[in-house]
Amino acid sequence: MRSKNAFCLIATIAFGMLSGCSKAQQPIQSSPGSATAKKILIVYLTRTKNTKAVAKMIYNSVGGDLIALELETPYPQNYKAIVDQVAKENAEGYLPPLKTKITGIAQYDTIFIGFPTWGMELPPPMKSFLSTYNLGGKTLIPFNTNAGYGLGSCIETVKKLCPKSTLLDEFSVKGGIERDGILFVMEGEKEKEVQNQVKEWLRKIGFLK
Repeated sequence: MRSKNAFCLIATIAFGMLSGCSKAQQPIQSSPGSATAKKILIVYLTRTKNTKAVAKMIYNSVGGDLIALELETPYPQNYKAIVDQVAKENAEGYLPPLKTKITGIAQYDTIFIGFPTWGMELPPPMKSFLSTYNLGGKTLIPFNTNAGYGLGSCIETVKKLCPKSTLLDEFSVKGGIERDGILFVMEGEKEKEVQNQVKEWLRKIGFLK
């Protein structure tokens, strides 16, 4: 009798363990637009590191892969020199070659694209990125930092370069003002404020509950 009871007890425990494993391995059911249903890439261009800070806030909330755009030939550090160079590139339609190479971009369903506003336009390196890869059929989500003047023509340019992509509502926030020597500002109370704004935006577009 004892051995029969012991066998029953062992069988009960084993069944319970198998049931627990089976339940844990079930795939998560995700609602449309939720982050868990998508393979996410977060690509960003930064100069004063404010856009980078926002990119990390997004990454901490939705996960994915985080990649910074870098040029083969970096821009000059001098503010006036970069303003003049970018103005010339925009006027000529020049797309600066990227040092950053992204392999397997076809695997991503959703791409967050982060950039500052330069001269009220989309920065040339981000134009290079959007022009280099086939992003048709993907969901693009812009996020932006600027000196207080907004996005300018950035979103219109994204739409023009990626007509076959789905574009969700963008996030934009005031960052530094390099012209006035105000560089990185995403710290202290400002950082907390922007973190809350980012989370609210992510909820609005369906990436957070």
